Amino acid sequence: VAVTEHQTAGRGREGRAWEDVAGRSLLLSVLLKPRVVGSASPQLSVVAGLAVAESVDHIAGTDARLKWPNDVLVSGAKLAGILVERVDTPSGPAAVVGVGVNVGQAGTDLPNGATSLAALGVAVTVDQVRSALLESMAARYGAWARDGGDAATGLRPAYTRLCDTLGREVRVELPGRPVAVGEAVDVDANGRLVVRTTDGPVAVSAGDVVHVRPA
Repeated sequence: VAVTEHQTAGRGREGRAWEDVAGRSLLLSVLLKPRVVGSASPQLSVVAGLAVAESVDHIAGTDARLKWPNDVLVSGAKLAGILVERVDTPSGPAAVVGVGVNVGQAGTDLPNGATSLAALGVAVTVDQVRSALLESMAARYGAWARDGGDAATGLRPAYTRLCDTLGREVRVELPGRPVAVGEAVDVDANGRLVVRTTDGPVAVSAGDVVHVRPA
């Protein structure tokens, strides 16, 4: 686990910048070595998203929801973001799960559409959030690894209960593919979002998802 109080080149999904106020965010990366790295990335997004949402609820009493694959929302505003990337290490391929949680920022320090635990009226420290998150991540990743890397066994039902994307009309911008528009109906055993389109169901493992209408 690598932790910092501030980062100057933080990145989110789809190349977006992740900005923070020094000392007021939980910023960490966890190195994981699943049995199969490449094909596990969508499932790891499910594992990490669930772990972060559950840890925030536990420590702060929020009602966190997940925008597929792993943006953590409270009352529709983004509280935390997660980026899963494949890396090569001397002992072989691995995955880095980067997490950013807005903890102590005031509302004026946050971009549009974002929130923090402080802005929600929750008084907790970054250290408290980190401890809860790492405990939850260890439990959820450990269960996933013991199940042979299968998100369908236990993790998937828990994830879908928290997934705010399901039941919504969505627009998915896919890398190198046409935009998919339809209703998000499921998250499959591989962690992919299943979208019912006019041309039939489409399962996407990566892409930028926009909620077109409320669930």
